[in-house]
Amino acid sequence: MKTDYDVGIVGAGPAGLAAAVYAARGGLSAICFEKEMHGGQIINSPEVENYPALGKISGVEFATALYDQATRFGARIEYEEILSADLKGDPKVLHGAARDYTVRAVILASGVERRKLGCEGEQRLSGRGVSYCATCDGAFFAGKPAAVVGGGNNAVEDALYLAGLCSKVYLIHRRQGFRATEAELAKLRANPKVEFVLDATVGEIRGESKVESILVKSTAGAPDRVLEVAAVFVAVGLLPQNSRFAAELPLTPEGYLTADDNCRTALPRVYAAGDTREKNLRQLITATADGALAATAAVADLAGEARL
Repeated sequence: MKTDYDVGIVGAGPAGLAAAVYAARGGLSAICFEKEMHGGQIINSPEVENYPALGKISGVEFATALYDQATRFGARIEYEEILSADLKGDPKVLHGAARDYTVRAVILASGVERRKLGCEGEQRLSGRGVSYCATCDGAFFAGKPAAVVGGGNNAVEDALYLAGLCSKVYLIHRRQGFRATEAELAKLRANPKVEFVLDATVGEIRGESKVESILVKSTAGAPDRVLEVAAVFVAVGLLPQNSRFAAELPLTPEGYLTADDNCRTALPRVYAAGDTREKNLRQLITATADGALAATAAVADLAGEARL
């Protein structure tokens, strides 16, 4: 049966765009769908300095270069939201907001959204001291005080990482108990640079052009506090954008897709790449690597070659 494209890629962040590059260079007709702006969350990073060989580059510059590369090789970028998909059949059908698309293979690279605090100043100072990735942005605040907000493993790991860089780290959590493992908490408690601020929430992030302080509100009736910090790292959870695929693909309890080392899911010619899949490290480099793996697997599978 004739299809519109060989491969449909849901998401035009780093994973999706890298998949588009590798699919197009592999001889496939590829279309990449994005409901808003291409580039994903990396466009909110004013500087990226941990991508090998690139030195320093802004997130927007990186995303623009990757977009240009994908389109130069012949991939099409369509600004349309994919609302649902029929993934078990042949061909696969992607149901867009404007029309349906038939494809031979699908790469799901729809990413995650970071949970927000929702307090005053968060959005205004995002990228100017408010960050959702300690390993991405922590080095910019070396020698300065910082706060981490959250109570899970990610928050504790972020606080440990930042304690190696920053002059002081406040770990702010809305209650006494933590979801993080006791082993990691013990390391944090033993670090003299870390102060636990418990039974507390962030009421406001303050500063003119950059983060200067935060207002901390007690949930247990204690007085409010103002903490002078240069950065606030928000680690209150991720929201995978996978619910529209749950009818056909199993999700982890956290909502992530599962895939093997080559990004193949349980369904033939359906792949999961980037932050949307279950994995240990969610970074720019792992997103683009996933995109390359997924597209290379798709090229091999559609050609009927031996599996990688």
